[in-house]
Amino acid sequence: MYLSCCVWALTAEPSEVLSNMRSLGFHRIDIRPDFLEDGDVQALKGTHPLGVSSVAASFGVPEDAELDGSGAIARKRGVAHVEQVVKQCAALGGHVVYLVPGKDDSPATLSRYADSLAQAADQAAVHEVRLCIEHFPGTALPTAAATLEFINAINHPNLGLLFDIGHIQMSNEDPVEVIEAAGERLDYVHLDDNDGHGDLHWALLDGVLTIETLRETFGALQEIGYAGGVSLELSPQLDDPYQALKRSRQITIDCGSEYSLNI
Repeated sequence: MYLSCCVWALTAEPSEVLSNMRSLGFHRIDIRPDFLEDGDVQALKGTHPLGVSSVAASFGVPEDAELDGSGAIARKRGVAHVEQVVKQCAALGGHVVYLVPGKDDSPATLSRYADSLAQAADQAAVHEVRLCIEHFPGTALPTAAATLEFINAINHPNLGLLFDIGHIQMSNEDPVEVIEAAGERLDYVHLDDNDGHGDLHWALLDGVLTIETLRETFGALQEIGYAGGVSLELSPQLDDPYQALKRSRQITIDCGSEYSLNI
């Protein structure tokens, strides 16, 4: 396992955000497709280089593109958008691209979504990038269990789950059970905290998350042989996001060090 951090916790120009990530001690980051312009890629390199771990493909989607839409052209554009993000991820050395489901849970819509995901996963495999779906309360796949069932039904070798511990708290699921059920289909992990109801992305241990649950989560990840990213995803609306990241990073290291977490 290795530690990463979502850059959108900080609001500033990319160069300043990257500088802050370095000063916090991170070596890997998660980005959105529009975070870096072509000319900014060099900013990742230097004395203290930053590696890109994942890219969030649900951002920057063209208005005429959707993976679950009723129109074939819109779906084709949606798949093309994902492929473009996959290429960006691969070019930056990343290995995971992930998506958030839409809100329509009708069988026809989910069937179209599944078809589009299979196509996108095929293309991602060509670039050696894993495609995964993030379970998200309030969407068509609101629980980790439902998302895993959906992924298993598609049964694509390059499609997996993004596990978000904050979302698990909202859906009242057991993180250890989810991790064990996911097994080899678990491709990425987000760490954040909340009050058990809202998707607040607080610093770790500022909400309902306990140190015991965090340790149990790392234990379950080690038990299944998970070797992917464990990424902090905090809100830029916190009073002091920088300090929240600093505290959360140390908590993660303290809990994860005994479970082979690399920083």
